[in-house]
Amino acid sequence: MTRLDVRKTYKLYIGGKFPRSESGRSYEVVSAKGDFLANASMGSRKDVRDAVVAARGALSGWAGATAYNRGQVLYRAAEVLEGRRAQFVDEVAAGEGLSARAAGAVVDASVDRFVWYAGWTDKIAQVLGNLNPVAGPFFNVSAPEPTGVVGILAPQSSSLLGLISVVAPVVATGNTAVVVTSAARPLPAITLGEVLATSDLPGGVVNLITAKTQEVAPWLASHRDVNAIDLTGAAGADGVEWGALEAEAAGNLKRVLRPEVADGVAVEPDWSADPGLGRIRAFVETKTVWHPKGL
Repeated sequence: MTRLDVRKTYKLYIGGKFPRSESGRSYEVVSAKGDFLANASMGSRKDVRDAVVAARGALSGWAGATAYNRGQVLYRAAEVLEGRRAQFVDEVAAGEGLSARAAGAVVDASVDRFVWYAGWTDKIAQVLGNLNPVAGPFFNVSAPEPTGVVGILAPQSSSLLGLISVVAPVVATGNTAVVVTSAARPLPAITLGEVLATSDLPGGVVNLITAKTQEVAPWLASHRDVNAIDLTGAAGADGVEWGALEAEAAGNLKRVLRPEVADGVAVEPDWSADPGLGRIRAFVETKTVWHPKGL
């Protein structure tokens, strides 16, 4: 008797749980060669709203955690991801059309990227903060604080390394995230949700929605309870114009991280390059406190 495979059901990741889309819809995910891989949930505007509610509810606890604790959680995510390396290699190879060796290098770089940001969680205050010189009997101290709930359009082509490169810097400093995954290559993102769910990350800190980007991105950009948005994933997304999304975000004074542009066209950055601190800086606010020195 031939044994039938237990096929995986790919769902959304919202509030630490794995619901199906409220729309009841799904869409076919195919490999780089056009072969059927799975059915993924088709996220909707209602799913985006639910994810924002979950992200807002998790914000105070995550922002209030110590930087050291956030680093521990991100490092734990790297541990769990590496433990599931073989599964990620298979999904990245199929989705991005890479050899097993090349996909393995991508997964290893993704693990390292988590570790890199985990190491920055308790150091960023010293780098971005300052004891300011003041002419008077006062201390004047500036320190970075999280912006709040951040919407993210995940990279379209880099389904794992690019995804982690945009999510990790957001949560490292205490923000929470609502992520619209790559429409064509969503499978590593949902498997990443399983990693995050078992790595001590509180439910709601990261929420992952598989969807057609052009359907839900305008609602995420215009949502009044989203404080900032990363439009990197607008590059290469069918039917998505990042300028229009920026205009939607401007309607409620949302902070915007624009995609890189070359010859007037949005492009993805080189995700294998040194990430630097640009994405951390993009989603922190500077708070300055005055205090008398005393006698």
